[in-house]
Amino acid sequence: MFTHVMIGSNDLAQAKRFYDATFAALGGQPGVTDAGGRLVYAHEGSRLMITTPIDGKPATAANGGTIGILAASADHVSAWHAAGVAHGGTSAETPPSQRPNGAFVAYLRDPDGNKLCGRTRPTQ
Repeated sequence: MFTHVMIGSNDLAQAKRFYDATFAALGGQPGVTDAGGRLVYAHEGSRLMITTPIDGKPATAANGGTIGILAASADHVSAWHAAGVAHGGTSAETPPSQRPNGAFVAYLRDPDGNKLCGRTRPTQ
């Protein structure tokens, strides 16, 4: 359904450090900078893109918005969460945990405040 998700950042170098570390924990590759100066993370046909806002105003996090990132295992989710905290992110919501539907879930806020959810697929 989606081709990509685009979020804003006020510091692309800091965003690159954070996302390179968190995606590496999931087995992904470092982001690349495209011709427009945006960071691009591509994996299995999906893209996360990060840019400074084109209107010149500061980037802000979506209130109520969450970007879900699929992980292969609970260990990957835990490594993703730890990498995020170690690279400028903050733990959000609850600690990494198993949910009643069988999914293992962790929440982070990136250095710009965007809320992310690393999770495995539900088992039910």
